[in-house]
Amino acid sequence: MLEQHEDGNAETGAGGAMSRRSFVAAGAATALAAAAVNVVGSATAAQAATASGTGLKVGVGKAAFTPSAALLPLDNFTSVHDDLHARVLLVESGTRRIALVVLDLTSISAEAIALIRQAVTGATGITAANIMVTVTHCFSAPHVAAASSSTAAATYVQNIASAAKSAVADAVENLQDAEVGYGAGTADVNVNRNVLTADGYWLGADEQGPSDKGVYVARFNDLDGNPIAVLTNYNVQSCVMQDSVMSDGSLPITADLAGAAVAHVEAQYPGAVGFWLVGACGDQFPGLRSKRYTIDKDRNWTYGVDLHDAGFALLTAQGERLGNEIVRVSQAITAYERRKNVVVRLVTDDITTTQVQGAQPSGPVKTATFTPVGTAEVPLWIFQVGKGVFAGVEPELSTCTATAIRKASPFASTFVMSMFEGGAKNMPDRWNFEHFTYEALDGFYIEGTAEQAAARIERIVKSLR
Repeated sequence: MLEQHEDGNAETGAGGAMSRRSFVAAGAATALAAAAVNVVGSATAAQAATASGTGLKVGVGKAAFTPSAALLPLDNFTSVHDDLHARVLLVESGTRRIALVVLDLTSISAEAIALIRQAVTGATGITAANIMVTVTHCFSAPHVAAASSSTAAATYVQNIASAAKSAVADAVENLQDAEVGYGAGTADVNVNRNVLTADGYWLGADEQGPSDKGVYVARFNDLDGNPIAVLTNYNVQSCVMQDSVMSDGSLPITADLAGAAVAHVEAQYPGAVGFWLVGACGDQFPGLRSKRYTIDKDRNWTYGVDLHDAGFALLTAQGERLGNEIVRVSQAITAYERRKNVVVRLVTDDITTTQVQGAQPSGPVKTATFTPVGTAEVPLWIFQVGKGVFAGVEPELSTCTATAIRKASPFASTFVMSMFEGGAKNMPDRWNFEHFTYEALDGFYIEGTAEQAAARIERIVKSLR
């Protein structure tokens, strides 16, 4: 059911309890539903405070949740190269209040999301239905396991929740009158990862495959023109250092490509917070990875060529390349909206489809069977701020799906994002199904679901104009 959330009294709908990644325990979604209902009812006096004024207001905060040395090894990670962060954006216009939480993680459990929502609601009065949680899809961070699985896992979950609580407290403290502007550029950092081998499609770098190089930027300023937040939408998995082992045998934690790009932006704008909104990541790799797939003239593939410590040079260079383009686009924005003219709203919806079970993706194949195993709900989020719109989904999208959504949008600035609400498995388009790619084999939804989701998003986005 489609719901618009424009004020602190919106009820929990499709943006509340949702399906989660398959590794989450079967009862976690039920637990989240109960937690979300409780959160909705826990608004405090802060809710009234945030309703003051009628213009656009923005607040930001960030805090680290990097596992300490005492928690390592965790999910096979044994050292730390750079910090993982929780970043919070609060956007308010009149009585409309929305929160966005972005975490340097591959995915996140329902359990942790419930704790994060509770922290945000407690500090702001924003209901669970108006809190968006997403991840950068960073493959160089430990997965979030259930707190009950181990003491280390429980501590890690609590660290993430505590970081979100700290970040939202900072966001509330610096909430201020703001303006928003949008821009776009290009950066040749991503590449299509569907490579034709002798045995079918597998992972690698296909320079001829579809790959949107667009760098989509939203900049929020204070009324003196100083940046408060810079949001970036780019199609790539943050996996330059995935599986790369250092010369001393350690496997380091890093915020990877997303973290490097955002760190560059934040260095250029001291005091501002950068946000990475991962786009169509189901079929996009960084062009250069520390541990990579290779293919020979006979189309035989291998995986395991590892640059070890030297891989961080690739991470730094590509992060800087993306960061430079983000800043260039940000500096070029001249048209801003402020005060009463800015529309802020969040629409949530979902589509019903069929869940399928495919072959476990351990190598290329030329044929595969996808077995229906039940019904699945695919939640959708459409967040409008002025003349820009942000469309988010749980699963990993393919480039062609994101491109179709963007082309159909009447908004000049349209961000298309994967990995909302903790993330879910791939939602391949028809081409991927027809060619039995990794994205299809690792998918979760029946063929046609991506096109169905794109059509529903198109309808909603057009209704906002």
